[in-house]
Parts: sequence; C-alpha cells; structure tokens
Amino acid sequence: MPLRSLHDCPAPAKLNLFLHVVGRRADGYHLLQSVFQLIDRGDTLHFDLRDDHEIVRTNEVPGVPQEQDLIVRALRLLQAEYERRYRELPPGINVAIEKILPMGGGLGGGSSDAATALMAANHLWQAGLSREELMTLGLPLGADIPFFLFGQTAFAEGIGEALQAVPGPDCWYVVIEPGVAVPTPAIFSAQDLTRDTKPVRIADFSRGTNSGSLVGFGKNDLQDVAMRLFPPVAEAVEWLSSHGDARMTGSGACVFCAFPDEDAADRVLAQVPKKWTAWKAKSLDKHPLDFFDKEIALANQ
Repeated sequence: MPLRSLHDCPAPAKLNLFLHVVGRRADGYHLLQSVFQLIDRGDTLHFDLRDDHEIVRTNEVPGVPQEQDLIVRALRLLQAEYERRYRELPPGINVAIEKILPMGGGLGGGSSDAATALMAANHLWQAGLSREELMTLGLPLGADIPFFLFGQTAFAEGIGEALQAVPGPDCWYVVIEPGVAVPTPAIFSAQDLTRDTKPVRIADFSRGTNSGSLVGFGKNDLQDVAMRLFPPVAEAVEWLSSHGDARMTGSGACVFCAFPDEDAADRVLAQVPKKWTAWKAKSLDKHPLDFFDKEIALANQ
C-alpha cells in the first residue's frame, strides 16, 4: 500500500570548505569553484498527503511567506512535472518544518529544505524521477539545490551545479552564528569582490586534505566583502581564528573551524562568547535521506 506520510525527514546544512570566484558569465552569474560538505545538523520536515491537490506549509516560518518558500515552489514544480508525465495531478501535500538553520547564514538551509521536499514527494507520489532529473528540476530555484540532491561531498563548478564526488575530511566543526543575515546579492554586487581567482583542480584540493590539513585549502573569496559590510562576521572570524583556520561559509554569515575530534570541538565550543549562537556538527559522507540508493537496492533483490 502506498505511503501517505513521511515524518522526521532531515534537511542537513552544508559548509563551503573553500569558495573561489573564478569568473563571470555574460548573464551576470558568477562562476565558482567550491567543495560542499554536508554536516549532521539541519532542519526537519514532515509530509502528509492530502485529499485534494493543494501544497500547504502548515506552520509559519518568520520572514518567509508560503508563496516564496522554496519548499512550496519546489513541490509545485514536481507536481507540474508529474501531471505532464502521467496526465493527472498527484495528491496535495501538507508540509511542516522544524526550522533551526538561520536564514542568510551560508548553510544552504532553504535549498536543503527544498531538496528534501523533492526527494520525499518523489517517493510519496511514486513519481519515478531519477536523482539527475530532480537535480535539473530544482536548479532554476537555487544553485545549491542540486548539491543536496547529489547527496555527498562534492567539488562544485559553474554556478555551483556542476558536481563531482570527492572525499572530504572526517572531522568535527564548530560553527558560530554571528546574529546577522547576509543577503547574497549584497555580496556578489560589491565592487571590491574578487572575481578572478585562478581556477584549481580537484587534485589540488585532494592533496590538501590528504596532507593532514582538515580544511586549510584555498579561501572564501566572499569573506572580505562580508566582513567589511557586516562587522559581526568579522568579529566572529577573528575570534574563531585564534583556535584554527576559521572561515565563512557560502556568502555568509556563519563562520566555522574544523577540529580532528569531538573533544577538541567541545573545548572550543565551551569558550565561545555567549553573545553568539554556536554549535558543533560532524562531517557527513552522504545525505541521511537517500531514497535513490534504497530503491536501487530493492530493485536488485
């Protein structure tokens, strides 16, 4: 009997272990290189099929009206694709979200939520889209969505959608939320943003991680601009840098530092000034919600 509910679906955060801006396309989009790392902290989503065809977010998310929510927009795209393929609409879905990731933090929270929604609905509706098809479907909504559907540590190029799996560091992170939301357009439109970093190769990153350095490869080209525009980010980078190679993730505002084990992370976490929200997280090799692998395994039995 088909499922009607999926509860406690994880939407993990990501960290950009480095982020280089290597150019700009004619349409204004910036060309990037980065390594995306999943971590074991994130939002949690719950899905229940409805008896009509409506997509409804059942709880409020401060600052995000339902019509603008990437979850709702992603589910409507998948619903339209289902109708195109099968000439009928699938059932509607109620979505509830337990939101803990900050907005404007560079952790990919909204994109991760949307990716989890696409995976869950594809499973509940038995829509039959492959991982690659969902990645293509989600890309117009946000360049990070394909990564969360890709579901493993990835070297990213283009606008962030060209992904190749790479081994990432096995470590713990301390992450500081400086208490500001950094709007991505403000960073990418800055005149002093570095836009011509020399491209690197996957082998360059892999050599860095194999040398015993946890994250120390490269830099975040967006960090200097964010620190200038948002002093709390600069303050968090400065404080955490006294404990290791601290850097900002994504376009900000969260700042992280890697540690070899949980005890080392705990020692630093205990010292973080109380004015900031701070937490620890473990690196993840794979997305914890991966219906694709499970369905392949069932098909091979």
